[in-house]
Amino acid sequence: MAKNEQKPMRRSTAFISLLGFALVAVISCSGSSGPSGDKGSAGRNSAGETDARPAKRLIEVLAPADNSSVSCTDKIMFSVAPAAGQAKVDSVQVWVGPALAETILTLPATVELKHDSNPGRMSVRAVAWSQASKPQTVTLFVNLLSDITPVSYRYRVVKSYPHDKKAYTQGLVYHKGFFYEGTGQQGESSLRKTDPETGKVLSQVNLDGSLFGEGVALLGDRIYQLTWTSKVGFVYELETLRQINRIYYQTQGWGLATIGDSLVMSDGTNVIWFLDADFNVLSSVDVWDNKGIVDNLNELEMIDGELWANIWQTDRIARIDPVTGKVLGYVELNNLLPRDERAPGTDVLNGIAWDAEGRRLFVTGKYWPRLYEITVSPATRN
Repeated sequence: MAKNEQKPMRRSTAFISLLGFALVAVISCSGSSGPSGDKGSAGRNSAGETDARPAKRLIEVLAPADNSSVSCTDKIMFSVAPAAGQAKVDSVQVWVGPALAETILTLPATVELKHDSNPGRMSVRAVAWSQASKPQTVTLFVNLLSDITPVSYRYRVVKSYPHDKKAYTQGLVYHKGFFYEGTGQQGESSLRKTDPETGKVLSQVNLDGSLFGEGVALLGDRIYQLTWTSKVGFVYELETLRQINRIYYQTQGWGLATIGDSLVMSDGTNVIWFLDADFNVLSSVDVWDNKGIVDNLNELEMIDGELWANIWQTDRIARIDPVTGKVLGYVELNNLLPRDERAPGTDVLNGIAWDAEGRRLFVTGKYWPRLYEITVSPATRN
């Protein structure tokens, strides 16, 4: 991940510093020399300094609490009252996200806020209006959790296949008897076509040494491949792996999959992006479960209408409703690769491929010597 960069603060010039000092001196000397209670000291505290305290709020929001969490299907009641000792409030506008939800004319008041039934982070703004004061705004956020308890799935290994242990797997696709695999790391990134039974690389295209390869997906007769932080990807002919186009995007590139005649991409957060064949953004959805956001979404695969996603640095795959972003279940793949097959450089689980015709599920990992066909079944039910 890229580290956060901090920009250094600009230093004031000597001229500005001297001018500021002079202004302070003039202002300090312009007040009355009378006692602290006279008009010349209005707006000053007992030490003779200007009172810089912010104006008091016109209203107090009693509910919901800022950063509180509720189920996305729960009612959310908004309660507001006038702040004690403040000017009369004429009205309060309540905004949910970009939309005006309510206009309240009498305080105190409690109203129900209509909201999206999908999970996410919802902003609520209350704008208080008064003839005696400037309008004041109170902003808070409510976390809308998924109303689904994810099902936990266990796995069973059906078959084990050889896999190049020098391949830092970032994307995996199965198509007509072959795997198409995208690999990462600078100087090692490639797109390759391999034979499942032997693990042999049949054809390979290497990326420029400065690029870090990421997810791959097949759409029609084209293969798409992302890169991590370069914000550029590549389009190849399926049959020849000849590069025929470039694609560009504004986020990091992590996982990629196909959904109908479109593409779906992850960027390492909890956001899933839907794109057309030219990589124009169509829409997005935030991924949440019943406890909070689910981020670090990595390699993707569409399976029977669900979006399956590796969760980076774990042995877990999330099964996601691509319409709502709700996590339907988790596939737990602990100890899939035996300890005696792990080397010092063996990395995390990553790579999901689905043979829709044969209804076979394949998974592997970064620098793994094996690729597995598995089945999954519920360990718990919601």
